[in-house]
This record gives sequence, structure tokens and C-alpha cells, in this order.
Amino acid sequence: MNLRDLHYFVTLADAMHFGETAKRCHVSQPTLSMQIKKLEEELGVVLFERQHKQVMLTEAGKALLSRAQGILTEVSEMKELARQFSNPYMGELRLGAIPTVAPYLFPHIMRPVQKAFPKLRVWLVEEKTEQLAEKLAKGQLDAAIMATPVAGYFAHEELFEEPFYFVCAPNAQGGKKQMSVQDLADEHVMLLEEGHCLREQAMAICKMAKGKPRADFTATSLETLRFMVQAGMGVTLLPALSLYGNQQGLEIIPFTSPVPTRSIALFWRPGTAKVNFLESLAALIRSEMKKVLNKNTLLLQT
Repeated sequence: MNLRDLHYFVTLADAMHFGETAKRCHVSQPTLSMQIKKLEEELGVVLFERQHKQVMLTEAGKALLSRAQGILTEVSEMKELARQFSNPYMGELRLGAIPTVAPYLFPHIMRPVQKAFPKLRVWLVEEKTEQLAEKLAKGQLDAAIMATPVAGYFAHEELFEEPFYFVCAPNAQGGKKQMSVQDLADEHVMLLEEGHCLREQAMAICKMAKGKPRADFTATSLETLRFMVQAGMGVTLLPALSLYGNQQGLEIIPFTSPVPTRSIALFWRPGTAKVNFLESLAALIRSEMKKVLNKNTLLLQT
């Protein structure tokens, strides 16, 4: 048994397709099949059921998968720890972010990150919180930018507090300059679909005001919500970053104190070999985003 065979096993368990796995592993399909068969013979169990073009994990395969993932993660961490002694800021960083943060955050931070860590290669992954947390726990990501709180045993550093704004079509609120959370009691707010943490945060804000989210519509993205508001189809709550440079056809109304916000943090596995680097990365992002939020919050309120 070797690490390469475990990598084939874990990748096939993820792809559930020999052809796709062969592409990911840069080997021929016959070579992949032979190595999986060899691993099964060495372990004395069948790892996969093969029926026509379908592949499924057996009960033994399911039981051994987490062990294989753990071994590969440990080896990766060991290599990373060794690399830290030569240069802690080189190598690869597999960084995840939730969809309501990724497209609005990365354009602001990637250039400063590349300048601060020129030998670092960053691989970006955009997924919902549940999927990111799972990938992080399994060692498939080094860190993830998510809204707090996140279920699971992770270490984290707070990055920034992001305020919410009430967003409607122009003049829909009679020229109001500010709104209180309690004003939401009279509104039917459009929200994202299930699975987005932002949906839960917006629902919590509506609940505080005894407001009612719209039951007849849910959006797959913040952009869909924005376009629906521009079309005069309703109102919504949007986080500040999603509005910078995207204000056309919208009336953006800030909330009075206490302003509803969400907390964005950088999460990682406790004990990771990258902990010192990730703390430095968090400090860099925190510094950059403080400048971005201070500058653009003033623009939104003028």
C-alpha cells in the first residue's frame, strides 16, 4: 500500500467515475483500475461496487474512506510543516469562501495577498457553508472564509463586521434616509434559497422586527435579489460589500443603531501546520477590509 493508491481511492470515492478520476489523477483508466484492484486485494475487501458505468462505495469502502482521507491529510500537514522551516509563505493555499462573500471580497484582497506572499499559489473554492466546513474538516481546504458561527471544531480569526442595508427600488420608501429594524415589520423581504447562511441571518433580522419574508420567491444568488429589486419586484436586505459599485437602479437605505451586521472570519483546522501563516493572512485581510469598508460605507450613505 502506498500514498498514491490512497489518493486514487479518495479521488474515486469523490468522483464516483473511473474516467473522471483518471483525468484528475493524470493516469490512464486501466492503470487506475489496476491500482484500485491491487489496493482491494491488499486490504482483503472490496471498496467499490462496479455496475455498468456506475461506481458506489461498499460498506467497507465507506468505513475505510475516512481513514484514508485522514492519512493523506496528515501527510500533507507533515510536508507543510517541513516547508514552514524553509519558507512559511510559499507553496499552495487552498482557500474557500461562501458565495455571498467570494465575488465581493477576493477582488479587494488578492493583489495585496500576492504582493505580501509572492511565492504563494492560491487555489480558490466557492461553496456554501456546509460544503466548505466539510471540505475543511477533511483536509481538502486549508482555510475558509465564512460567516460566524460555523458548526464544527475549527479555529478562527475575525476579519470584519459587515453591515446590512435595506434595498428597494428608487422612491419606494418615500425618500427615507434611514430605517430602523422595526420598520421591517411592514415589509415582505425577498431572501436567498435554503442553504445560504445569509438567508438565516436575514431571517433573524426580520424576526426581530416581526416581519415576514416572502414565501413565493427565493433567489439563488445576491445578484438575482439585486436584479429583482431593480425590476421593482420587491425589497431585500443586502450586505455592504455586495453593493459597492452595484448601486444603479437601487435605493440603498442604512439602518439606524443598532445596525444589523454579520461577522466574517477565517477558519482553519486546529493544529494545522499553516497556523502562523494563516494568522498573518487574517491580519492582512483584516487590515485591507477595514480600509475598504470605511471608504465605501461613506459612499453608500451619501
